[in-house]
Amino acid sequence: MPSTMRAQRLDTRTLTFEVTDVPVPQPGPGDVLVEVAFCGICHSDLSLLDGTFPAMGPPVITQGHEASGTIAAIGPDVVGWAVGDRVVPAAGRPCGVCRSCLRGDYGSCTALALMAFAYDGAWAEYTLAQAGGLTRVPDNVSLEQAAILADAVSTPYGAVVHTADLRVGESVGVWGAGGVGTHVVQLARLVGATPIVAVDLDPVVRARALELGADLALDSRDPDLPARIAELTDGAMLDVAFDAVGLTVTFEQALAMLGTRGRLVGVGMSLEEVSLGSTLGFGLSRKQVRGHLGYDVADVGVLARLVSTGRLDLSRSISGIVSLEDVGEGIRRLQERDGSPVRILVQP
Repeated sequence: MPSTMRAQRLDTRTLTFEVTDVPVPQPGPGDVLVEVAFCGICHSDLSLLDGTFPAMGPPVITQGHEASGTIAAIGPDVVGWAVGDRVVPAAGRPCGVCRSCLRGDYGSCTALALMAFAYDGAWAEYTLAQAGGLTRVPDNVSLEQAAILADAVSTPYGAVVHTADLRVGESVGVWGAGGVGTHVVQLARLVGATPIVAVDLDPVVRARALELGADLALDSRDPDLPARIAELTDGAMLDVAFDAVGLTVTFEQALAMLGTRGRLVGVGMSLEEVSLGSTLGFGLSRKQVRGHLGYDVADVGVLARLVSTGRLDLSRSISGIVSLEDVGEGIRRLQERDGSPVRILVQP
């Protein structure tokens, strides 16, 4: 093992980043050291870079939380894993001391530490991970596609399966069919939702959504959008709407497109405020608004099986690969929507 490694380090005080040499971390009890193959660039990474989301850990931190790689070293008390195993690390660590953790419900931890926000992430040659949060990558699943399972696909999965509790035959709308929304469309179709409406400003994104399973793709600025959704749903409007953007305009438009007892799931996040309208209208419509964040570690394993068995096709989800030194270019492409990317990966 080398003693040092290259890592893309962010100074959260100045919001500047650069590649530097840092010590290779040593796995402690219950930990493994993962040699990083790929790590995605996520919109939440951009939110840390522009100061929208505050840092939760040290002032200088390694970003990146959508990682895949191979185990390079194993710490004490780790069983069931071996050097060379292909894995995806979880993008968070349960605290171990809250009420949920003490009863073994780590997925409901109330003080979850987020990778790349509270502790060093994987825009580096190596990253530390808890053995309990690892998912094994099947041999026929590429490490490129495996990397995005740990947020870009698992967060939509959690939103569709857990938070929305989407049922076969329910109608769905997806506001923002980019990095997260693309996978909401695919997973909603896999679950059996019908019809599925994708709503996005970008015509390239709308065309891609149709190819990946949407029945209709609309521009949110289209004045006929409510009428077209009503026509597609025989006047019932949507059973479930996913806001993968998190802006006031997308949240409120999605809410307005719901039918009676419809469910809005907020997946995208920003600092913008939203309105539910009058309490009278909200109560009479019996609509529900549900916030969503993250996924259960077990979800990554389910998704890995779906990709391995050909049920879920992520071949169009990797829009480009950049080196550690070119992370800035990957960030620019994502910020400017250059090429309408789904996910851009960093390859250390």
